[in-house]
Amino acid sequence: MSAGGPARVSRRPGAVGAGRRWGPPLAAGALLLAAWEFLPPLLGVSDLLLPPASAVAVALLDQMARGLILDNLLVTLWEALAGFALGSTAGIVCAAVITRSALLERALLPYLVALQALPKVALAPLLVVWLGFGIASKISIATIIAFFPVLINAMIGFTTVEAEKIELMRSLVASEWQIFRIVRFPNALPFIFAGLNVAIVLSITGALVGEFVGATKGLGMLLLQFNFNMDIAGMFAVLIVLALMGVVLHGAVRVLHRRLIFWAEPDDLERRTP
Repeated sequence: MSAGGPARVSRRPGAVGAGRRWGPPLAAGALLLAAWEFLPPLLGVSDLLLPPASAVAVALLDQMARGLILDNLLVTLWEALAGFALGSTAGIVCAAVITRSALLERALLPYLVALQALPKVALAPLLVVWLGFGIASKISIATIIAFFPVLINAMIGFTTVEAEKIELMRSLVASEWQIFRIVRFPNALPFIFAGLNVAIVLSITGALVGEFVGATKGLGMLLLQFNFNMDIAGMFAVLIVLALMGVVLHGAVRVLHRRLIFWAEPDDLERRTP
């Protein structure tokens, strides 16, 4: 009896925590689905404009049975992940190089701001002309879109190191590489992951923009086909798949954040809320 009692008590806080964490989103999702299913007919909205959730579910199952979703999902996923990896790596490297020289930062910062202000969607047709309708143009667009959030956040992380830490390392006759590896880079990691959380979602947008301009495969191409055929339920089904892909990829980055930077977890703000 005594052995079983504490075990039951120890499981209750976890169950309560899981209920508090997942209960509100699940309840809100159920309410939204119910509103989506029943409100449009009650308000006189045509199914051609806003099909009910049940029709979207049927369209999604039909697309999955025909193999349309998986094949095109893998193409878009590869384009987004490749662009995310290239853009993030380039952003971190460029931030580390730029912040090491005040002169270089002053020289390049105006151009970086100008490139950041430039709508990346406007570059898509040009990249398709340069690189063709293949996968390279889609990866390039995703790379450019993922580059800037990581670059800006990494620059902030590399430049907001406490002067006392740098002075302590130099008093220990540490080299610049040792200072970067032990102090600057760990200090920048929370900022870098903040940029990665944004970049992983934007990389999907970049891949889709490239597919909209011209592609033979991918969820963007599938979305355009359904749009051309006025298959609104099919379009909503693809949008749901894209939303789920974004949630999964964003969740993967957050898991990586918790594993690698346990001293600055992304849920710290949530823990401080009552």
